[in-house]
Amino acid sequence: MQDPTLLLQIVLMIMAIGAFAGVLAGLLGVGGGIVLVPAFFYAFQALGYDSPQLMQMCLATSLATIIVTSLRSVHSHNKKGAVDWAILKTWAPGIVIGAIIGMLVVAQLRTSVLQGIFGGLALVVGLYMAFGRAHWRLGQAMPRGAARAALSPSVGFLSVLMGIGGGSFGVPLMSLFNVPIHRAVATAAGFGVLIAVPSVIGFLLVDAAPNSPPLTVGAVNLPTFAIVIAMTLITAPLGVRLAHAMDPKPLKRVFAVFLILVALNMLRKSLGL
Repeated sequence: MQDPTLLLQIVLMIMAIGAFAGVLAGLLGVGGGIVLVPAFFYAFQALGYDSPQLMQMCLATSLATIIVTSLRSVHSHNKKGAVDWAILKTWAPGIVIGAIIGMLVVAQLRTSVLQGIFGGLALVVGLYMAFGRAHWRLGQAMPRGAARAALSPSVGFLSVLMGIGGGSFGVPLMSLFNVPIHRAVATAAGFGVLIAVPSVIGFLLVDAAPNSPPLTVGAVNLPTFAIVIAMTLITAPLGVRLAHAMDPKPLKRVFAVFLILVALNMLRKSLGL
């Protein structure tokens, strides 16, 4: 029998995490996963659910929320004609393959290794957010042939290793290849669906860790998934309104610094320091 006080602590903590992620997503256009994964980790560790598989649960549960938020985002963007379906269709097979491989890799790794991977990749994302420039280009059109065959699985694979959707890697990639930013953001939401659906199906089938929170199926904690979805649906519109009321660019720089600090702390923990 679970302690009612502990259950209340879990619910309140996850509600706060979901609300924060929703506001950030609406305000900065940042995918929730990059906030949710470290927040889940620190919350469940503080509540006594630390285990060698804790990061697996954090990644898998984050990806489960991305299924809902990405589908909603794709639907909204598609109504405005912003989704580039040609990119989405041609990149889909590679992204799905990369996501499945990523899930299989994550299922074999312990928390300390996954912390190090998350920290390293989050550091790269944070530095790009802080210092990247809109005019940077690697080409005038999205890659085809061998380049696409290499890059598309990489997007899926790296995103699953971080428990995130398509935004953190997909948007910079498309921007670097001359896709307009609004179209890149809309299409990256489709990447998120392709990344999250196959990986979450796999995570639901893995063996749950012995010291998992209540109602964890495989590596996905269902109450956390439900609470975060409810809170982000409530708070994301608030973030959008704030974005229209102020200039989000300085806030994006502040968030980049915050992300870099979180990444460095994850790297420190992975090294046992």
